[in-house]
Amino acid sequence: MKEITVIGMSLGQGTLTFEASQKVENAQVLIGAPRMLENAEFLYKNTAKRVFSGYKPKDVAEIIKRNEAESFAVLVSGDTGFYSAAEGILKALPGYCVKFIPGISTVNYFFAKLKLPWQNAAFVSAHGREANIADTVRRNRLVFCLTGNNAGEIGEALTEARFGYIKTFTGENLGTESERIREITASDLTGAVLPAMTVLLFENENPDERTPSGLADNLFIRRSGIPMTKSETRAQVLSKLNISPTDICYDIGAGTGSVTAEMALFAYRGHVYAVERREDAIALIKQNCASFHLGNVTAVCGDAPNVLETLPPPDTVFIGGSGGGLEGIINAVLRKKTNARIVLTAVTLETVSAALEAFKSASLVPEITQINTSRGKAVGNYHMLEAQNPVTIISNS
Repeated sequence: MKEITVIGMSLGQGTLTFEASQKVENAQVLIGAPRMLENAEFLYKNTAKRVFSGYKPKDVAEIIKRNEAESFAVLVSGDTGFYSAAEGILKALPGYCVKFIPGISTVNYFFAKLKLPWQNAAFVSAHGREANIADTVRRNRLVFCLTGNNAGEIGEALTEARFGYIKTFTGENLGTESERIREITASDLTGAVLPAMTVLLFENENPDERTPSGLADNLFIRRSGIPMTKSETRAQVLSKLNISPTDICYDIGAGTGSVTAEMALFAYRGHVYAVERREDAIALIKQNCASFHLGNVTAVCGDAPNVLETLPPPDTVFIGGSGGGLEGIINAVLRKKTNARIVLTAVTLETVSAALEAFKSASLVPEITQINTSRGKAVGNYHMLEAQNPVTIISNS
C-alpha cells in the first residue's frame, strides 16, 4: 500500500515543523508546486529522491499512480486546513491511505506577529474568488483576508461601503527576508501596489451582527418623486421572503432602495440585485446601501423583465414596481428558477387584479395579506391615529 502524506509547508524553511521535515526526508517521492519544492530543497538536496513539479489534484494523482514507490510526500503551502490544495488532493486519491501533517498558516503567524488572539476572528479569501469583504467587516471585529494581487480592489470596496477609516494591518511576504507588516487604513489600500503574497487584517471597533427588519423610514435618504416601501410593510415583506444568508435576491422596482438594504442585511453571504428604471433612483439606492455599509448590492438600471436576462437565477424576489409588466416579470423569474420565492406589493385594486391574474397564468397559488397601518400624529396637546394607504402583499405559497 502506497503511503501518501500531504504536508503543510508553513511559510518556508524557518517555520517548517519537525514532523513535516522528517516526512520530507523519509519520502521516496516529493510532489509540489515549484515554490514548495524550493522551500524544501535543503531537506532533499544531494539525495536520490524523485522530485515532481505538480500541484493540481489530477496531476498529483497521476504522478502517484504511475510511480511504484512506497512513500510519497505532497507539499502544499501554509496549513492543510486553511484554503489549501490538500482538500482537492484528498478527493483525487480515493482508495489510497492519505495522511495530513498541518503547518503554520499565515493566520497564526500573522496574528502572533501582531500579538493578537484569533479565536474570534472571521476569515475570508479574495484569492481567485468572490468575497463579500464589506459585509464580513460590518459583522465582525477582526477579519483576516487572503489576497491575490487585488488589495487595491478590496480597499475600493470597503471605501465605497464607507469603511475607509477601518484600521488595517498588511502582512507582506510573510516568513521571507522581505517580510513587512504595516498599520494603515482601508482607504490607503486603494491604488496601492502590494506583493501577491499579502494578507490583510481589518479591525472594526464597532461591529454589528444584527439583522434588523422594518428599519425606521428616517434612516433612509429620500428624494421627491422616488417611492419608498414603508417600515411596517417592509417588515411583513421580509417575513414573507424568508431570506437565507446565501440567497441571491432581486428587488424589482427598487425605488429608494429600502427593501434592497434590508434584503442585503439578511443575505449577507449572498447578493442583491436592485433593478430600477430611473437613473436618479440608482444613485439614491447606492447612497442608502453605503450608509448601511453594504457591499453585496448591485444596482441595475433598466426595465424589467428585459434586464433580468443577464442576472443569475434568484432565490427570492420582491416586486415593488412593475411598470405594467407584472406577468412578464414573473414569467422571466420562473424561467430562471422555477421555485423562486416571489413577494409583491400592491396599493391599487388594478394592481391586485393584475397580480392575481399573473399568478394564475404562472400556475402559482397566491397567499394574500392586506396591511392597514395607522401612525400616531400630534394634534396640539393630543394625538390622533392617521391611517396610511392599505397595502396588499401577494406571495407564492
